[in-house]
Amino acid sequence: MKRIACPGCGALVPDSPGPTHRYIGAPAQCWALFGEVLAREYSDFRYASVHQLTVDSYAAQHPGEPSRQSIQSVAVHLISLHLMLERGYGSRQATKAVQRATTLENVFEWLDPPESLGAVTIEHVHGARDAAAHQERVREWAAAVWSAWKPYHETVRGWAKR
Repeated sequence: MKRIACPGCGALVPDSPGPTHRYIGAPAQCWALFGEVLAREYSDFRYASVHQLTVDSYAAQHPGEPSRQSIQSVAVHLISLHLMLERGYGSRQATKAVQRATTLENVFEWLDPPESLGAVTIEHVHGARDAAAHQERVREWAAAVWSAWKPYHETVRGWAKR
């Protein structure tokens, strides 16, 4: 089967039809990998501790095209990554901060995605064989995605302060 590079993360995935998200920029089979990783995190408490990092990493690595929804999505997921990776927030604390940020009107702007959105992809996480490896891989992925958006760190930090 022909494989294609995901335009977001670069993962090589089968070029086959299937459901996608309406504003997250991912082909069907990359979206399916994400769904399988989420299913693992929802079905076994040992995986849950990194769930927020999984969601934030995937969304920030698949920004899609400029629209009100994709602009807000990228912004809030980058804010969450910033809060958890740089400021040490737990996922609940980061989620509350992000919820407050989404009430601000006309604050977020489209960020032209960096040329590379990080060398680590959902494939790396999907391949984990146990909970410990999964957690480690998600943390590596989150760090790589946050690092990829480095040109916008000050913008994101400013959004988080509001």
